Amino acid sequence: MSTEAIEVTGLGKRYQLGEREQYQALRDILANAPRRLVGRVTRTHGPASEREHTWALRDVEFSVQPGEVLGIIGHNGAGKSTLLKILSRITRPTEGRALMRGRIGSLLEVGSGFHPELTGAENILLNGAILGMSRSEVRERFDEIVAFSGVEQFLQTPVKRYSTGMYMRLAFAVAAHLEPEILIIDEVLAVGDAEFQRKCIGRMNELSRGHGRTVLFVSHNLAAVKQLCPRSIWLETGRVRADGPTADVVDSYLEQHAATTNAGSWIDMTEARRIGTGEIRFESVRYDGADDPQGLPRPGGRLSVEVVVNAHRTVKVASLAVRVSIPGGPLLVVADPLIDEDLPLELDVGTHRLRVDIDSLALSPGSYTIGLWLARGGGGRGWSVFDSIDEAIHLNLEAEPGAEAGRSQAIVPCHSSLTRLD
Repeated sequence: MSTEAIEVTGLGKRYQLGEREQYQALRDILANAPRRLVGRVTRTHGPASEREHTWALRDVEFSVQPGEVLGIIGHNGAGKSTLLKILSRITRPTEGRALMRGRIGSLLEVGSGFHPELTGAENILLNGAILGMSRSEVRERFDEIVAFSGVEQFLQTPVKRYSTGMYMRLAFAVAAHLEPEILIIDEVLAVGDAEFQRKCIGRMNELSRGHGRTVLFVSHNLAAVKQLCPRSIWLETGRVRADGPTADVVDSYLEQHAATTNAGSWIDMTEARRIGTGEIRFESVRYDGADDPQGLPRPGGRLSVEVVVNAHRTVKVASLAVRVSIPGGPLLVVADPLIDEDLPLELDVGTHRLRVDIDSLALSPGSYTIGLWLARGGGGRGWSVFDSIDEAIHLNLEAEPGAEAGRSQAIVPCHSSLTRLD
């Protein structure tokens, strides 16, 4: 008999575009009732085999031993969340199979498995029941869960009134303390302060090494994946691109995307996803860290971001910002020297080179995205955005020897300056 905690064979998930999943929640049935009464139908063009579809996963195969901690990395849209939903029995695969041996605890998004109208205490009991635990088993661990979460003061408050950070604290505490044999976690470190992140990593280490629990950990924080997971899988366009020691997999992942991570290299922005009036547009961007011989930004070090912009008419710029965020998560750094110094910038028609220097990038090791923003002051009407690109650069801040992997989760103050290079 196989001894793997998780065994995935030939797994694939295909979505028919415009088609709903086969299962429906009560809210879906109620929402669709008026349509059924008036005889409304959804029209399709041609048979199902001819309608457009997309594969979120294809030919995925791997196994995980009991007590193993497996990291899963990849860009947004690579299939990571779809894989975890299949393993958590939230959705069914189109082909292949995924065998899970043991009780599963999942934390796939903020508040997953929580009822917003119930209090924190009631949701602890509810999640225990979902995991198949008796009320006495949950009560044995109740005080430990509350202490870990740090929300004791709000335990009798409906969780719909919790902040995102409080939600995640309680959700992780429940998932990690109700003793599942397999714990599945999707980007739990994207929410919460640095101290809570350290507690999360410590608890996951304790579960795997001290209790023999199996952990699947999905994160964009490559430093945390390196610290926690001896082995990792890299997913790309729904397929397993690499499977092996985490250091090797992460290095291959970063090397593959060197065009967006190499310091000093110009990155073309003409085809980037953006919003704005287009009166001024970012043409290209590059970055470097002045404190490193190779120009690599370091936690706490300086960061320079140089841009080329093209003005289609003479304009006055009131805001030119470099924004650093967690991928798919909160905004952490806003460096806007024009606002800080209250000095609007006048640009004539043509191209211009500008550089924003951040004196100290007070972030912990991990993966981040750098966004760019240009706007005109709108007075009481707000900003009129010339050009805004959320993900111009994918940046990885490497940890110094002995540094911890936890990341800041709130706006980090910084001092920045602007230099015209044209």
